[in-house]
Formats: sequence, C-alpha cells, structure tokens
Amino acid sequence: MRFLIRDPDKKRPRRRRSWPKWIRPAAIVLVAAAVFGSAGYGAFEIWRAGAIGATADRLGRGLLNMTADLGLAVQDVTVTGRSETAAADMLAAIDVQRGTPILSVDPEVVRQRLKKLSWVRDARVERRLPGVIAIAIEERVPMALWQRGGKLVLVDRDGAIILRSGLDRFRHLITLVGDDAPKGASELLALLSTEPQLERRVNAAIRVGERRWNLQMDNGIDVRLPENDIAAAWAQLAQLEREQKVLGRDVVTIDLRLPDRFVIRVSPDQAKRKASPKQT
Repeated sequence: MRFLIRDPDKKRPRRRRSWPKWIRPAAIVLVAAAVFGSAGYGAFEIWRAGAIGATADRLGRGLLNMTADLGLAVQDVTVTGRSETAAADMLAAIDVQRGTPILSVDPEVVRQRLKKLSWVRDARVERRLPGVIAIAIEERVPMALWQRGGKLVLVDRDGAIILRSGLDRFRHLITLVGDDAPKGASELLALLSTEPQLERRVNAAIRVGERRWNLQMDNGIDVRLPENDIAAAWAQLAQLEREQKVLGRDVVTIDLRLPDRFVIRVSPDQAKRKASPKQT
C-alpha cells in the first residue's frame, strides 16, 4: 500500500529557498552532520548544564528546518502489510505532515505509536532520505472469539484483544470460554486441525480448572478431553466417529479422560427407551 500524507490545512506547499545546484549535495551532508554531530552534542551539554536550554532548542529546530529547505523533508509515506488497520488510524499514529524535516522523525517513536493500534502486532519504520518514511506492519491474525464477562471479544494467538465489537464476520471462529482460555488455545487449535472434518464440528472450547479442555460440538454434545495426551484422545474420537458415527447418536457426553476407555452418556429419553421392556 502507498499513500501520500494528507495536509489537514490544505495549504499550498511552502516554497523552498532557491539554492545553487553545486552547493546542494555538500550542504545536505554538512547540515545533517551538524544536527547529529557537534550541534546535537553541544545542545545536549548546554541542556544538561541547565543554561540556555530554550536557545539550544530553537537552534536545533532552526537547523532541522534548514535541512528541510535543502530537501530533507517528508514528501511521502509508504506502508506495506496493511489489511485490517484503518488508514486514518495509521495516519494519526504516524503524525507526520508533508514538509516536516525528515531528520526530526524518530522511527522508534512512530513504531511504538503504531503498536498501540489494535490490529498492529509489530511494525518497522525507516527513514529513506531524502523524503520517504517507509513502514512495514505485521497485523494480528484472529484466532478465536473469547467469552469473558458475558461478552465476546476477538483475540489473536497471543491472547491479545483485537476487537470488542463488529464481530459478525468472525462468527465462524471457535469460541473460547474461561478466564485463562486464550492461554494454550493456539496449541489446542493446532491439535484439532489434525482431524479437519471433526474440527469443523467444534463450536466452543471450555477451559476447566486451568488444566484441561471440554469441547462443545455443533449438536450440543460435550466432549471431555484429558489433561494429558490430548492428541491420543482426539485421534480416538475421530476414529470412533468414522467407525460408529457417534456424534450422530442421541448422546449427551463423551468422556475421553481415561486412557484405556471412553465413557458415553446418552440422553435421559434414550436411556428410558433402553430400560423399558419391549411390548409384544
């Protein structure tokens, strides 16, 4: 993505001072060196001494403005990696106008502001002289909906909250339930993906006692996974479904917590029908 910095005042760009062509390259080098070399060091020493701090600050701004007059001014911002992050939010976070001395833009400060945006996981910010700020962002990848406090939020694999509203287009994601549910959820979801047909039938994963998971299937069946060796239990359920179509039966709970057996609890109506004597 590429976009130009917007000028909120819609004023015409400030006219640059006319400089002889032969002096321009040398002047840029000299002035830049002055900003980051002797002038910067001198201003720091003056500020530390508590003397003429305001004067030093004005001197620094004057030197930076001079570099802008010589062509070291922001003319464009390029952004890559943006998909979900709003352009307006990015512009507000970058907070740089066309014509700003590019040497006054601190890439790390801009990076930290960008990381405060909900969709931005990380960012890289570079000054590309003479006039381009190049930004590459890594956006968060939605992992699940997390039910907390009676409300749903969208979280990524790190458990970071991305969105608190506008979740309709993410309803296909699994719902996590429990105060610490996002912790370890990425490993659980990776395991569930080993059986894609079965995974598609999982509506929610409920964290139990901060140590194990229960799964709620799309027809309401409760699958209780063990604390250890979840992979074996999940593979066992997949085999059981392939061979006996257990999820299509009148079942309430499938308990896989015992390593050598599984326990199936049928609905009360089904149990009554089995207990009733046959009529002849």
